[in-house]
Amino acid sequence: MGRYIARRLLLTIPVLIGASFLIFAMVYALPGDPIRALGGDRPLAPAVVAQLRDQFNLDDPLLIQYVKYVGDLLQGDFGTDFRGREVLDTIEQRLPVTVKLTVVAIVFEAVIGIIAGVLAGIRRNGFLDNLVLVSSTIVVSVPILVLAFVSQFVLGVKFGWFPIAGINDGWYSFLLPGLVLAAGSLAYVARLTRTSVAENLRADYVRTARAKGLRNRDVVIRHTLRNSLIPVVTFIGADIGTLMGGAIVTETVFNLPGIGRAIFDSVQAQEGAVVVGIVTLMVFFFIFFNLVVDVLYAVLDPRIRYD
Repeated sequence: MGRYIARRLLLTIPVLIGASFLIFAMVYALPGDPIRALGGDRPLAPAVVAQLRDQFNLDDPLLIQYVKYVGDLLQGDFGTDFRGREVLDTIEQRLPVTVKLTVVAIVFEAVIGIIAGVLAGIRRNGFLDNLVLVSSTIVVSVPILVLAFVSQFVLGVKFGWFPIAGINDGWYSFLLPGLVLAAGSLAYVARLTRTSVAENLRADYVRTARAKGLRNRDVVIRHTLRNSLIPVVTFIGADIGTLMGGAIVTETVFNLPGIGRAIFDSVQAQEGAVVVGIVTLMVFFFIFFNLVVDVLYAVLDPRIRYD
């Protein structure tokens, strides 16, 4: 197991380099001049523009800019944005908001999705099964932007059950945006759990367990569910990184000052250092959680071994 984890960690190095370079190149290719945009309606003096372009290496070729950026990054320097703010400070300020939002979304996704999938799987073609299939199809079909605005208006404005913006109410502020962020993934988890449970209920080991006189509850929880969770854990583990990096729409609609909102604002301002720093961090999280999922395989299924 130790050698396997070490190999996986070594493989993250080229992945991080490739991802950061692609993002750096895409930001570099955006049209417009970010330095001149700083002045707004009042253009900056040519001397100031020249000084800022030299300070941020904007006159260098793309590859030279990237090499200098990586060199600073290896020394723990994430750089600064065009207004002089440290990128690391931005990450430290914004990351906790996105982490809280992701935690709430994962809890909704795992708890509601797995429970709904198990109930549908053990009662195939019944009312609950049809309800899960229909509702999950509807949720997946609705764009998250529409779902966010509708839920914000209905549950927040009309009924007043949840805060509609900001983080002033603590964890309670993250319930509605967390549910919106998790909605699509929750539907997939429910359908995946339902299919996996239904297949495992027809397996030989389940028939053997029932022949031994075990209660149906023990058969479902101790035997069927444990084996059915392997594909579900795979999806949820990969989805953690996706949720953290894909919260741009949710954080914008609900005015949450998180990482997704920072990426959106930085792309508009062509803040290459901010975008690359945040995206590289998100890629690392994605790889890390996939590694955690691989380790959990051996916990869920003792037959799985890593050399």
